[in-house]
Formats: sequence, C-alpha cells, structure tokens
Amino acid sequence: MLLHNLNPAIKALTVIVCILILSIFFDPVTPLISITFTILVTLLLGKVSWKRWLLLFSPFLFFAIVYIWSSMWFAEVEAGDTILWQWGFLTMTDSGLETAISLGLRVLSFSVLSLLFVLTTKPVDFILSLMQQCKLPPKLAYGIMAGYRFLPLIREEFSIIRSAHRIRGVKQKTASLPERIRNLKRYIIPLLAGAIRKAERTALAMESKGFTGEGDRTFYRRFHVSGKDWLFLFLMVSGILMSVFVSWSLGTLGLYQKEL
Repeated sequence: MLLHNLNPAIKALTVIVCILILSIFFDPVTPLISITFTILVTLLLGKVSWKRWLLLFSPFLFFAIVYIWSSMWFAEVEAGDTILWQWGFLTMTDSGLETAISLGLRVLSFSVLSLLFVLTTKPVDFILSLMQQCKLPPKLAYGIMAGYRFLPLIREEFSIIRSAHRIRGVKQKTASLPERIRNLKRYIIPLLAGAIRKAERTALAMESKGFTGEGDRTFYRRFHVSGKDWLFLFLMVSGILMSVFVSWSLGTLGLYQKEL
C-alpha cells in the first residue's frame, strides 16, 4: 500500500482527523509517539527520500525549538512549581519545561502529518478528487488549478523582465527607498498585464471547449475510494489512539483546555 496510490480526498480526511484527535490532548508523550509513527509511515509507505524530508522538516524544527525556548524561560512561576534553574529574570520550572516541550512537540506532530500529505499527493489529483468525491464546484476547482499553473509562468516572466532590465542598464540594487519602490513598479505592472492576458486566454480556451462550470460533467481521470483508503484511515487513527493509550498508561495524559 503506497501512499501515492491512495485517494487524495481520503488522505486529506485522514490527516484532518488525526490532527483533531491530537489537538484534544496536551502532554509530551502523545505527540512524541505520533511523530515517530507518522515519520515511519511517510518514509516506508510513502517512499519519500529522507534527505528531502529532512530539508522540508528543518524549518518546522527550528520554529519548534524557538517556541520551546521562549515558552520554557518566560513561563509564569506558580505556587508549587519546582525551580530547576534561575539566572536574573530567566526562570526554568518543572511545569514550564513540561509545557514548553508539549507545545513544541504538538507543533511538530501537526507538521509531520502535513508533510505526509504534501509529499505523497499531487495538487491536481487532490483537486480532481475533491470534485469527484467531495462535490467541489468545478468553477472553483478549475480556478484553483489555473492559478497553480500560473505560478511557474509568473516566476519565469519575472526572470525574463529582470534580465531585460539588466541588459538595458537598469540598476538592480539601490540604497534609496524611492528607487526600490520604482523598481518594484517596473516588475509589478508587466507581471499584472501578463497575468490578465493569460487569464483571458484561459477563459476563452475553456469556453471554446464547452466548459460551463456545471457539476454533472465527465472526467478523463476517475478517482475511486477503495478498501486501501479506509485501511489507511484506520491505520493512522489507530496509531494516534495508541499513542494516547501509552500516554494514559504512563500517567502523563492531559487535556488541552485543562493544561491551559
């Protein structure tokens, strides 16, 4: 069962359900086990390169570390807390350390679930699946796909405009703020004009092909929901619930509202 072959809509539903379950609880053990489980599923069933995964995961890890650091040192000291270390106005307590780690791991657990979906799902397949399984209106769906297709073209046009300015001797780097604003206008206006032309051509092409935006349309590529999709949903939810059970067995399980 490869994750790339699963129905994108069911895969998105699985990620949403897992995130909702994790959002109920607040402790360091539950997200830690769920992170380990999700990483194993992504690397083994998703056939994702661990180098690419680490590259995309590193920004989330950095922000989580910063979040843990700030929450750990600037937490309020309450009655009954044990002070682990203190220097000036910085105070580390046992409850503050546990809360900071729980918050950081909570962020990482949501991040690895999102990476599981992003790295194993093609955007176009996801939109088509939403139209077929979730009855997403075709007007909205094809508008999203057209915008997604325009992004690489806009980047290419931006590079062409910069090269043309460089050939004509336009200064690329200036210290003056007004000059920077004028340079920005030189890029924005041609890009907007090109985007409007492409949008008009796309609209005319879709109209000439008989696109009306009605929901009862046929598809060249059909997406179906099979037993593998529901098995994946059961597998992921079971893994998250197992992490909750382990945390409850260790006596560390807590609810989010109770902790806050």
